[in-house]
Amino acid sequence: MEHARGHSSGKPRIEAIILDIGRVIVALDPARALPAFQGAAATGASEKLSGGRIWAAIQLDPLWKGFQEGRVSPQEWYVNLTRRFGVRVSFEEFVAAWNSVILPKTLLPDRLFERLSRRCRLVLLSNTDPIHVAHMEANFSFMRYFPARIYSCAVRATKPSPVIFRAALRAADAPASRVMFVDDVREYVLAGRRMGLDGVQFRTMALLESALRVRRLL
Repeated sequence: MEHARGHSSGKPRIEAIILDIGRVIVALDPARALPAFQGAAATGASEKLSGGRIWAAIQLDPLWKGFQEGRVSPQEWYVNLTRRFGVRVSFEEFVAAWNSVILPKTLLPDRLFERLSRRCRLVLLSNTDPIHVAHMEANFSFMRYFPARIYSCAVRATKPSPVIFRAALRAADAPASRVMFVDDVREYVLAGRRMGLDGVQFRTMALLESALRVRRLL
């Protein structure tokens, strides 16, 4: 007989789901944000840097983590990158280029979140910056289904730090063993499991729906 607090597999009933945003809910294409930087290779470069090389350089920038963790302001990040790559664009043009990395389409439909929101509490957990946060909250309807949103730039910690996971767990308002965590990055899924979460690596919508059905959430 099924346990009153769980289901036939013996797993506890899921009371909340924590979901990553990038490459789980929204599609990302970093190359879209980079044309403004491609003519801005390091001094003396004889040709444009490829989009991939520029994005890798941005992620290795000394201020990158600080920007993601809210210790570097959008204006400081703008000044840093435009100086580094030698480009002349306004702050508004920079913001538009930076946000263009986020594609307008979503990988998961609103109808899925609407169904899940009737069964459990939904929480967003993302390593992201203030520019992207403002853009996503203003442009994506899925946000309405997430009463709790944990952003690295707000809590000043990035995954896989336990600090950001603890913030997400507080927002989930449920024991870790009863919280499902979905992320596309395996390192972060494993970190979530170490915190006691029911971690699932996102690969496709079909596989996610299968995982949700196993947990009797669909």
